[in-house]
Amino acid sequence: MTYRTVLVGTDGSASSFRAVSAAASLASATGATLVLACAYLPMRESVRAAAADRLGDLAYKVSGSTPADDALRAARGHAVAAGASDVVLAAEQGDAVDVLVSLATRHRADLLVVGNRGLNSLAGRLLGSVPSAVSHRAACDVLIVHTTDGR
Repeated sequence: MTYRTVLVGTDGSASSFRAVSAAASLASATGATLVLACAYLPMRESVRAAAADRLGDLAYKVSGSTPADDALRAARGHAVAAGASDVVLAAEQGDAVDVLVSLATRHRADLLVVGNRGLNSLAGRLLGSVPSAVSHRAACDVLIVHTTDGR
C-alpha cells in the first residue's frame, strides 16, 4: 500500500519529535504529504499564569495556540531533516485524540502516526492514552512509534 497523506501528532516534546521523524521518513519514501498536527486547549490568562508556575517547562501544553504553533514549527524542522518535502501544519483547539482523528478525516490521511508515550504508564492503563484511543477511533491505518524507553 502506498500512503498519500500521513498525519502525525506532536506536542513539542522530544518523544513526539521522534514520531515526527519516523512519519517524515515514511512520507518521504512514499512521496506522501505530511500533515503535522498539534492540539491545544485555551486558558484564561490568570489560569495560564498559575499553571505555568506549577508546571514549569511543561506549561506549553496547557496554553493557547501560540505554543502549538511553536511546536509545529519545531516539528517541521525535524520533518524536513528526515526527508519530508510536502509538509502541512495544523494546530487545532481541542482534546488531542479528537483533534487527531478529526484532522485525519479532513485531510483524508491514509496513515495516522503517534508516539507510544502513555501506553506503559499506570495512568495510561487506567485512564487511557492518546495512542490507545487513536488506534480505536481512527478510520485509517495507525502507526504507533516506539518513542520512549517504556519506563
